[in-house]
Amino acid sequence: MDLNEAIKAHGEWKMKLRGAIQAQSTLDVATIARDDCCALGKWLYGESRARFGALASHKECIKHHAVFHKQAAQVATTINNRRYPEAEKMLGSGTPYIAASQAVVMAIGTLKREAGL
Repeated sequence: MDLNEAIKAHGEWKMKLRGAIQAQSTLDVATIARDDCCALGKWLYGESRARFGALASHKECIKHHAVFHKQAAQVATTINNRRYPEAEKMLGSGTPYIAASQAVVMAIGTLKREAGL
């Protein structure tokens, strides 16, 4: 797993969510809410658990990754409810979504260093 790509992919969620706001499209909230459906989640719960599961940074990464997906799902739900200005504000500076996004990026970086990846 290329953790730099995982960081990039999670950073792109903000653009995907903004794109859905602009297009006023509907998102699959159930899938977005799950932290085991994306490439990073599959890796965290699969291969990396066997190799790095004993590391505190692995547990932290799983925790922060799950929170990120919950926050993204909340934004997606707001978009699906057609509350576009509110959804846009949820993506702004100082919001729980941004905090979760930053936390998962930091957790991935810590895991990458501790695991020697």
